[in-house]
Amino acid sequence: MTLFSQIIICFVVFINLYILWLEMFAWTTRGRKVFKSIPADQFEKTKVMAANQGLYIGFLAFGLIWSLFISDENWSKNVALFFFPVFLLLEFTAPLPFQKEYCMFKASQH
Repeated sequence: MTLFSQIIICFVVFINLYILWLEMFAWTTRGRKVFKSIPADQFEKTKVMAANQGLYIGFLAFGLIWSLFISDENWSKNVALFFFPVFLLLEFTAPLPFQKEYCMFKASQH
């Protein structure tokens, strides 16, 4: 893997580890300041759902971290090529509108 691709992976991992922390551990505190468009009363209600999303992002981040430590060049590239498109898909589909009823249903299950 080239140095440029390793730098890009590190940048993506850094951003997503911040999002992991924000969604899993600081959703009701720092999350309110970051996501100002969400009504304040929704943060407590969606805490479990945000933590679930943060965990998912964490698995993807650690997959990319793993790709940086694989010594075999082809295997490292293949692992990165698996996880990176999943990140792109997540980043482009996460902001899409979703049904509020589904969101509230998932949050109320826990």
